[in-house]
Amino acid sequence: MRSTHALKSQAGGTRITLCVSLIAMAVLVWALAGLFRSKDGGPSPTPVVVYCAAGIKPPVEAAARAYEKEFGIPVQLQYGGSGTLLSNIRVAKTGDLFIAADTSYVTLAREYGLIDEVLPLAHHRPVLAVPKGNPKGIRTLEDLWRLNLRVELANPETAAIGRSVRALLQKTGQWPQLEKQITVFKPTVNDAANDVKLGTVDAGIVWDATAAQYPELEIVRVPELEVAMETVSVAVLKFTRQPTAALRFARYLAARDRGLTEFTTRHFEAVEGDAWADAPELLLFSGAMLRPGIEQTLKEFEQREGCRITTVYNGCGILVAQMRTGQRPDAYFSCDTTFMNQVADLYVAPVDIVENRIVLLVPKGNPKQIRTPQDLLKPGMRVGLPHREKSAMGNVIWKLLDAAGVYGSLGDNLKLESPTGDFLVNQLRTGSLDVVMACQSNYVASREHLEAIPVEAPLSRMTQPYAVGRSTSRRFLAERLEAALTSDTSRQRMEQSGFVWRHGGMQRP
Repeated sequence: MRSTHALKSQAGGTRITLCVSLIAMAVLVWALAGLFRSKDGGPSPTPVVVYCAAGIKPPVEAAARAYEKEFGIPVQLQYGGSGTLLSNIRVAKTGDLFIAADTSYVTLAREYGLIDEVLPLAHHRPVLAVPKGNPKGIRTLEDLWRLNLRVELANPETAAIGRSVRALLQKTGQWPQLEKQITVFKPTVNDAANDVKLGTVDAGIVWDATAAQYPELEIVRVPELEVAMETVSVAVLKFTRQPTAALRFARYLAARDRGLTEFTTRHFEAVEGDAWADAPELLLFSGAMLRPGIEQTLKEFEQREGCRITTVYNGCGILVAQMRTGQRPDAYFSCDTTFMNQVADLYVAPVDIVENRIVLLVPKGNPKQIRTPQDLLKPGMRVGLPHREKSAMGNVIWKLLDAAGVYGSLGDNLKLESPTGDFLVNQLRTGSLDVVMACQSNYVASREHLEAIPVEAPLSRMTQPYAVGRSTSRRFLAERLEAALTSDTSRQRMEQSGFVWRHGGMQRP
């Protein structure tokens, strides 16, 4: 009987929730249609519109009011179950940010093509919430049906807590027993906590951080639920008209010395977070060969994030030497894995992004008839190579030529060694050199004047990894830069610059 009642209540509750959601959505659209006015009647800054899961209301509300006070920028918050909000977003296609109570809704939002950047905020877990003193003596999940108790849970179709608990207990086979004990499915986790407080039900399944905010409640942790740690995240909506403003408030929420303090105060397990800065700065060390492929992506990232990237381009041997003498960039985009390995203790989990291939570069028409590395030994040949110690490319080419028995026999033919391939290409174009060995990316910008001859050898390919520094105070910003560098747009630019895409195991011949 109770199960039937629960199902009816669920259906009725779903209809009510839908109506309320549509009304709320209409109000939101109406509010966004007009200009917000300041006290003197003039236009005020455009508000940042945030869809926020109801269970996350206390810390987000506090952070939003602090943000408004500090910067004078209004934040408009709309609360509801994560599922309800996601449905509203799909229909309305307005707003700036979506704060979901667990990662499953972030995943759905991404699948629906609704979001871009995602910033983690905090963790929480499902628990049993009971009245203070635990009058029913609840110790285990089984006690809920063994003692035939009245239980409440937020609707799995509209709220993250319900969705998470149902998925978890369906795996253990305990969902049917629990479902029979549920008196009613409520729209949000806050509703369930309030009903336990009022004595309407004997127990509720809520987030631990939610229960901890009610002094009238007591938390009972059970193993079956404890394993389901969920992550609260804020995501930038793809159709926001003010991405920089949206990201600014998202960064404020995710800053360890701003928004995250509100989460910690309210019993959430906050992530470490970046330190707050109104206009954060990143120091990026990058191999010089990567510059043509990444420069535009870096500029667009700066504009969108409202940050500044100071990029130091040079031969990776020089960059590694600088790091070994104490310089600590926030991130490093290396010319080759070998140089990333030399500073592996300074970085976290390098990610391979692209590959570059060694070629012989000669003037158009190939007047010296160069075909293989052995042709560098022809009498009177003027050869230019990347520096073997100052350049990752030079290190790889030296190993390649050494294995082919060429390097030690170059003698006077070797006229120039340079930390960067671009300088070698310039010398080739001015006629100071007959041939240089460099990378495919060095050739692309000068293809009207030069020819590239592929080198077939086991060492003719170099991999370019990106990594975030262990000591950076901008870890999450540097990780979002990684996401920008591995995006489809970045891939197109890198391939147009002569690189071969490797990220995600995808590679073209």
